[in-house]
Amino acid sequence: MGKIGAFLEQKRSVPTEREPLERIKDYNEFKIPMSEEDIKLQASRCMDCGIPFCHSGVLLGGMAAGCPIHNLVPEFNDLIYRGAWEDAYKRLIATNNFPEFTGRVCPAPCEGSCTEGLNWESVTIKNNEYSIIEKAFLSGFVKKKVIKRTGKRVAVIGSGPSGLACADTLNGLGHEVSVFERADRVGGLLMYGIPNMKLDKNIVMRRINLMQEEGVKFFTNKEVGVDPSARDLLNEFDSVVLCCGATRPRDLKVDGRDLSGVYFAVDFLKANTKSLLDKDNSSLISAKDKSVVIIGGGDTGTDCVATSIRHGCRDVIQIEILPEPPKSRSQSNPWPEWPKVLKVDYGQEERIALFGTDPRIYLTTVTSFEPAEDKVSLGWVNTVKVKWDRDEKGNFIPRHVAGSEERLRADIVLIAMGFLGPEESIIRELSIEQDQRSNVKAQFGKFRTNVEKVFAAGDMRRGQSLVVWAIAEGRGVAKSVNEYLMTK
Repeated sequence: MGKIGAFLEQKRSVPTEREPLERIKDYNEFKIPMSEEDIKLQASRCMDCGIPFCHSGVLLGGMAAGCPIHNLVPEFNDLIYRGAWEDAYKRLIATNNFPEFTGRVCPAPCEGSCTEGLNWESVTIKNNEYSIIEKAFLSGFVKKKVIKRTGKRVAVIGSGPSGLACADTLNGLGHEVSVFERADRVGGLLMYGIPNMKLDKNIVMRRINLMQEEGVKFFTNKEVGVDPSARDLLNEFDSVVLCCGATRPRDLKVDGRDLSGVYFAVDFLKANTKSLLDKDNSSLISAKDKSVVIIGGGDTGTDCVATSIRHGCRDVIQIEILPEPPKSRSQSNPWPEWPKVLKVDYGQEERIALFGTDPRIYLTTVTSFEPAEDKVSLGWVNTVKVKWDRDEKGNFIPRHVAGSEERLRADIVLIAMGFLGPEESIIRELSIEQDQRSNVKAQFGKFRTNVEKVFAAGDMRRGQSLVVWAIAEGRGVAKSVNEYLMTK
């Protein structure tokens, strides 16, 4: 259990970050790795609890509590403390295909359920995970797997975290895996949905290159349903796995929505990353010298704040319809639930450093977009405050507060309100059943659709969620596909 009593002696310490005013000058990752000695000290704080809630991976209060892929957290913490890095790596990859992704972008529900977090500060599980995988790559522990082939062929549609986890797991089991991606690069949201500052694309390609060396075949610029058809893949392969994500963004239907300058956040972020990778700004949606209003308070909204600042925006504001979270847990949000408390993420830190205030405006909604003098492009955003009341059915709904209207200057609006579900071209082509939320109907644990040989996983099956849930789904569907292929 690491060092007995270390949690009483050693305070929680996380990696430092480059100063906001320095890091906004580039798109490099901003976290500064800790020394090996400091990492060992942090790992020593793990108590090896009798009940390790950190790897429970359940839903409490509608949110993840503990690690959805059930990482063996106390074990790898102890191995870090003892300096057994290669064994720590083996423990980590036993449950997690891509620790280099989760160690960077996961919100760490494991830490929210750490027993020490009940009375003290939780163990730095996320950074320990990051440290293990980077040490493993640096030390040569990550080696190409020797694989015995089964002769079975599987097509995976989509190369986001669930598709990659599915492909990696099935390939390790000996099946020949082909991954089809409609974008020009592999990685899905890992490539085009998460900015470089949080996840450098060289890190993504490092893993993709290893998977290719191990035999996974990737086909880019292939929009299944158009070329090739989903039916063609179904006829050609022994099984087809749908990991296409929940890519239909939630829109805001208000007057002025069709004005030039109103974009979905995902399009803004993708264009930015593509311009960096291609070294070509022709498709960039630039925020330089512009007033930016972001609608949505989640991670995507934060990423838009940080990206707009790097473009050199005149100002950036982030609108959130929900109330400001409390600074500490409320009685209705007990441990080991995910703590719903106020956090200042990297984008907000940068806006505060540059402009002096937090960009977030709470309990506010947009009522319309107003044109500039040219009557074509965006000029203003009209907002109103809301209060949350119960309707006649007892559901909470936002009601406008009379007299609270405000007019915000805006050259660009970025809609970051989440996603509604999967696109439906493949679903319709194969006549696949959907649930009430439009997701593909496939029971968790089995992942089978109503169509023979067709499985589904990730956001396409469960709805918009975390990268770590997508990896869990990819591993789960791979197990089901393997059972299907080997017992067929």
